[in-house]
Amino acid sequence: MNDEENVVQTVHGHVKWFDPTKGFGFIVADEGGPDILLHANVLRNYGQSSVADGTAISVNVQATQRGRQAVEVLEIEPPVAVFFPMGDDGTGATPEEIAARPVEPARVKWFDKGKGFGFANVFGRPEDVFVHVEVLRLSGFADLAAGEAVGLRILDGKRGRMAVQVVSWEAVARHGG
Repeated sequence: MNDEENVVQTVHGHVKWFDPTKGFGFIVADEGGPDILLHANVLRNYGQSSVADGTAISVNVQATQRGRQAVEVLEIEPPVAVFFPMGDDGTGATPEEIAARPVEPARVKWFDKGKGFGFANVFGRPEDVFVHVEVLRLSGFADLAAGEAVGLRILDGKRGRMAVQVVSWEAVARHGG
C-alpha cells in the first residue's frame, strides 16, 4: 500500500447507477474525474440497501490500485421534492407539508419493485402503510428489502395511510427527523 492509498478525500457527486443485486454501483464526482466505486457494504453501513440513480451523495473516497472507491457515505440527498399527488381526486402534498410530518419508525413488510409498491408496518400500529416506488425514488432509494428499518413520513389517503417520504433509520438516528 502506498501513501496515496491512505489519503481519504471527501467528494460530492451523484449516483451514476447502483444495482443492489450486483452489490455495487458508481458515483460521478461534481469536479469530474474517473467514476467512484460504491460497494453495497459501504451503503449498508450508512443504513440503506439501495440508492436511486441520479441521487446527490457525499462520500469519503480512497484511491486504490483498482481505482477510486467510496469508503464511507456521509450524506445522501434525495432529489428536490415536488408536489406529490395522493390519488384520483388530485389532492396532494407540497414539500413543506411533507417536511412538517413526523418521521415514524417502521419496518418494511415487503416491497416489489416490479409491481411498483409495497407495504411497511409502523411500530406500535396495526395497519399497513402503502409505499409507492415513485415515493421511494423521490426519497433517493432504488429498492427496499423485507425487514429493513426505515423512517416514514405518512399522510392519510383515501385508501389508508401512505408514505410520502422514506428515510434510512440510521440517518434519522444520526441527524434527527
